[in-house]
Amino acid sequence: MKYTFDFGWLFEYYPQIIRGIAVTLELIAVGGVLGIALGIFCAWVRALGPKWLRPPVAAYVELIRNTPFLIQLFFVFFGLPSLGLQLSELSAANIAMVVNLGAYSCEIIRAGIQATPKGQFEAGASLAMSRFETFRHVVLVPSLQRIWPALSSQVVIVMLGSSVVSQIAAEDLTFAANFIQSRTFRAFEAYMVSTAIYLVLAIFLRQALGVVGGFIFPRRIAT
Repeated sequence: MKYTFDFGWLFEYYPQIIRGIAVTLELIAVGGVLGIALGIFCAWVRALGPKWLRPPVAAYVELIRNTPFLIQLFFVFFGLPSLGLQLSELSAANIAMVVNLGAYSCEIIRAGIQATPKGQFEAGASLAMSRFETFRHVVLVPSLQRIWPALSSQVVIVMLGSSVVSQIAAEDLTFAANFIQSRTFRAFEAYMVSTAIYLVLAIFLRQALGVVGGFIFPRRIAT
């Protein structure tokens, strides 16, 4: 039997698609900014921070990097309420994405820090800077400069991984696709559209991060 494509439902369900795109963009905006900030802090601790703080940060990084994101999401959404912390679907998804990206970006940023020539640390010390001041003013920007392409790729990966938040009923793009196919029984078309949108979002995000990198690091980041 010949299959006939039908995209007529797009006109009826486009509000759900638009909302799904908006939620996905919100997730990556919050997760990207806070996740990278958390990654910078953890990278500083692991590379240059106080020794007493390194074991718990290392344990956090290893735990997150060696467990599935879906399990982390379930732990935040279903586990934390048992401790008295009630979270909405979107809040739980945001927290899980921040925690996940924080761990992965930590190792990427730490690699950039470890590639910093010792002379830069000595230059900071010669100016009577503390270790933290040296990191902030001398080491951080060149380190991010080195690893920006890898960090950008990780942000895109996390954005694509955000599709699993539909499992806790967060109304992202995948949630919208599931909702549409359950109403129209047009699974092929619904997931074809969502796939195309994710592809566009991934390309757009990569280009946007390249522009941001070109603005922050104009001499090193290729456009």
